[in-house]
Amino acid sequence: MPALTHRARDLLVAYGKRYPDAWRQFDRFRDDRQALGGWPDTVFCPLAGAYALVSGGGDARVPLAQIGEVARLAALAAWRPTQGIFRFDPDLLAALWTSPLSGDLPCALLRYLPAWCVYIELGAAQRAQGVHGIFAHLEYDTNDGAEELRLLIDTDTELLPLPLPLGPWTLAEALERMAAKAQPHAQRLGLPPLYTHIDPAATAWLEPLVSLVLYLCSAEADYVRPPLPVARQTKRGPRLFPPEQPQAWAVGVRIGAALRAGAPAARDDTGTAAGTGSRPRPHLRRAHWHGFWSGPLSGERTFKVKWLPPIPVNLAPGADLPAVVHPVRAPLARD
Repeated sequence: MPALTHRARDLLVAYGKRYPDAWRQFDRFRDDRQALGGWPDTVFCPLAGAYALVSGGGDARVPLAQIGEVARLAALAAWRPTQGIFRFDPDLLAALWTSPLSGDLPCALLRYLPAWCVYIELGAAQRAQGVHGIFAHLEYDTNDGAEELRLLIDTDTELLPLPLPLGPWTLAEALERMAAKAQPHAQRLGLPPLYTHIDPAATAWLEPLVSLVLYLCSAEADYVRPPLPVARQTKRGPRLFPPEQPQAWAVGVRIGAALRAGAPAARDDTGTAAGTGSRPRPHLRRAHWHGFWSGPLSGERTFKVKWLPPIPVNLAPGADLPAVVHPVRAPLARD
């Protein structure tokens, strides 16, 4: 089989040359994990590790012009053990791209990422605008326990880092918190405020990217989850050995085929053929928040809100639609 070449792999190779000892040093950080403060299994290594490598260690500081290198190196280090490329069916991608993402971000769902870091390919429409894909991984601050969803947006001209603080708030508030967190750093460096206002258009632009990440985390996602990497014992202790080439995973093959089968008819938001009153055609019910009561019927009950990912409706079984196995597992254990 010919080697799979990919721009994400090219970036990994380039950064391995730029920081020749980086991958070995990340192994050392992970070996010393408890001594360094510990972090959840959902995180490959906090950005503090990448900062130490980019700065040279000790009390050295990373110049402002190089600060983005920290986020880039951290994402690539987390992606290296699995090198998963996730390719969405174009119809599923289009449906997710237009799904509204309202309410508080379902942060707990992100702990179900299929790898420490994933690379999500975008579609032809996004590539035509110069955006090829995104790396996505989780970050953990060993000082205060703060968590972030870290996106690294792969464009024609740069790898654009974007941290999203996680908590019981909306995507728009996450961006505002990101801006507020940046101000002390700007002040310490004697710079003007890095962000003075978050344009609502920024939230709208990020919503579909976050939706794609959330879809990979959902229990009903239409793809076979890759196996978790297993460390091998060596003379220097357990080590993770990366694959020799990227691993491609098709997402939404079955749902995409069903969506195309139902595409000829005009549908309203529920997927019902317009004006016919007929049974809803195959469609993807939009992602939404769902409120429900829990607890015993005869005892105290509590009202909870749950985020439901895009749900396939009325997908007719057929030999032409490949079966997908969804192994059920808990999220990665946390310390």
